[in-house]
Amino acid sequence: MYDVAVIGAGPYGLSIAAHAAAAGMSLKIFGRTMASWRDHMPEGMFLKSEPWSSNLSDPSGAHTLRDFSEEHGFEAVHGSPLPIAAFTEYGMWFAEHAVPGVDERTVTLVAPDGDGFRVRTSDGASVRARTVVLAVGVMPFVNIPEQLAGLPARYVSHSSGHRDLSGFRGQDVTVVGAGQAALETATLLAEQGARPRLIARRERLNWNTPPEPLRRGLVRSLRTPHSGLGTGWTSWVWSETPWAVRRLPASAREHIARTALGPAGAWWLRERYERRVPALLGHGLRGAEIRDGRALLTLTAPDGSTTAVDGDHVVAATGFTPDLDRLGLLDASLRRAVVTVGTGRAPELTAGFESSCPGLFFAGLLAAPTFGPSMRFVHGATFTAHRLVAGVRRRLSGSPVVRLPRPAEPAAGASSAQPARER
Repeated sequence: MYDVAVIGAGPYGLSIAAHAAAAGMSLKIFGRTMASWRDHMPEGMFLKSEPWSSNLSDPSGAHTLRDFSEEHGFEAVHGSPLPIAAFTEYGMWFAEHAVPGVDERTVTLVAPDGDGFRVRTSDGASVRARTVVLAVGVMPFVNIPEQLAGLPARYVSHSSGHRDLSGFRGQDVTVVGAGQAALETATLLAEQGARPRLIARRERLNWNTPPEPLRRGLVRSLRTPHSGLGTGWTSWVWSETPWAVRRLPASAREHIARTALGPAGAWWLRERYERRVPALLGHGLRGAEIRDGRALLTLTAPDGSTTAVDGDHVVAATGFTPDLDRLGLLDASLRRAVVTVGTGRAPELTAGFESSCPGLFFAGLLAAPTFGPSMRFVHGATFTAHRLVAGVRRRLSGSPVVRLPRPAEPAAGASSAQPARER
């Protein structure tokens, strides 16, 4: 039996695995390495975060993005956007140097098994582990607005569903959203020969300002401190004090997770976007249908009137919703047993990222309603890896008798749990 099984091999899973291995734990990590970054982000995108705040974490600190860039002959410097492709290669390099053997099989089931857990993979094999870490990233939690959810797949997709946007060349594409994914997707569509239009409920778009220099005078540094999530005291609090966020009431944490660091575009994208993409701002989705082979959207304008737009395809750049019920790989008995935050469906976690089911840990987006918005960014992986692995060590050093719910009985005629894409 392994000490810990980590499900997911993106920035969080890899960082946690690196710390667990360094702590001497017997470890198994599953997932396609950097899958979300390799498979679900269009070519030509750039990393929004500053390179110095985008490190994966290992205890020695010897595998930073700067180490990788210097070894591979390119610069990763403050104030210069880094291509997603370069960051993805960094994650692959980190896995090779800091993590023992990623098993790229897809996990289809995590279920209680005696004093631990059984982890089953898509080929029918299984392993047992005393503890499990779910670091599955964002792909299980794709959010499609209900107005669009009923459209056939050929007419609507999520922004994370495209590695290559060139197939939309010559088409009218409506992009829904106001954040970086929406703005950059619309820009790339235009640059690759499509005719995009942006629709957003917000009446104005927010754009981040160019970053302040790293070296500044004391007064400027105190007035607008740097942090892993941006410049300013609000960003600094979310970035540097996730432990304090956890101490707030559940209702406050839910509100923070839902609203903090809201939609905004990167400063370096603005000129490219504004000269190429028309927008209907302040317009909310009211309905959608297919008419004459086109996706027709009914919108509510700022003055309350109704208008309509049509196109060949709709891309919903509408984010991700943390929801345990979307984790098909997690046994239903565990999903029911996990205590959640407030009125939502994200797990309530201890300071060590452990859920109410002993030995079951969560990282990444599902941890945001406990620890705040830093869990939505690569920067949060360092805070998570240190504290989560300490939590696993405490669990392993405790009593081996762990009371877990009995595995759920499969419904008559039901197939095995569906695999979830891992990050």
